[in-house]
Amino acid sequence: MIRHASAVWNGSGKEGNGTLNTQSGVLKETQYSFNSRFADGAGTNPEELVAAAHAGCFTMKLSFVLGEAGFTPERLETKCDITFENGSITQSHLTVKGTVPGIDESKWQEAVKKAEQECPISKLLLNGTSVSSEGTLS
Repeated sequence: MIRHASAVWNGSGKEGNGTLNTQSGVLKETQYSFNSRFADGAGTNPEELVAAAHAGCFTMKLSFVLGEAGFTPERLETKCDITFENGSITQSHLTVKGTVPGIDESKWQEAVKKAEQECPISKLLLNGTSVSSEGTLS
């Protein structure tokens, strides 16, 4: 399976602006800019999107892990805090709360740890990315 998203940027880093689009159409010409990234401007930013992806992926993985252990969660809620310092994402911290009938604390912690180790976005944040380039430069 391959999913895609695209970004378009116009202008300089500080004064320019861009848009984001996703294959599903959930993001369609969604605005991002210097102000939405580093101040309180309208739009989204890459760190917010990484946080949403990590929280969503981990929470779904935790649901699967709990199911494999014989538990059905009523509700799982995960907050992801992305730390962006000196031009790098230096940490992604997840805080998870759950309502899971019949589970004890040790089974809960075991499931959380397994989900953390198996979450595809957690793995990505540890392993990095690859880039290919094409186009006409002038």
